[in-house]
Amino acid sequence: MTATDELVARVAAKARTTTTTLPAPARPEEVTAAEEALGFPLPPLLAALYREVANGGYGPDYQLLPLVGPGRTATGEYRSERRASAAAETPYWPAGVLPILDWGCAMYAAVDCLDEAATVLLFEPNAMTDDGAAAWFVDAGSLAEWLETWLTGTAWYSEDADDHEDLPEPTPWPSAASRIRG
Repeated sequence: MTATDELVARVAAKARTTTTTLPAPARPEEVTAAEEALGFPLPPLLAALYREVANGGYGPDYQLLPLVGPGRTATGEYRSERRASAAAETPYWPAGVLPILDWGCAMYAAVDCLDEAATVLLFEPNAMTDDGAAAWFVDAGSLAEWLETWLTGTAWYSEDADDHEDLPEPTPWPSAASRIRG
């Protein structure tokens, strides 16, 4: 069993114990169709989560968005944010950054699908002034790291985060400006 397989199994186990009804996993052809619609492949770990655990509906707080299907999906939110960003006076959404979780108040957890590590970013539009890059923060260096913080309850958003002074908080994403322009 690879480290990815083990992580997916641990995520699946927690998803089953913390979610009353998990959606069915996305079928491989649905993941392929979503990648075609997005214009980029999903990182292998993210694709495995959608194919092997469930089509969203589990994870931190507000839970992962479904990749495909009716209603709000990660694919639809990405396309919507890219269109809105392109039409905005201040562009703010970089290509290849897939929103996977809506934190509320227009904030997202998003995966940089163009980065081999699949960095997890926090989009916080309230931080944006006349620079769309100011809204982007690194939440975790990789999707695997982000999932570990959820599994172990050591993330900045955890209920008891205030009890732990050593929890890292999101930091500005240094590539935001170049990726938004690119």
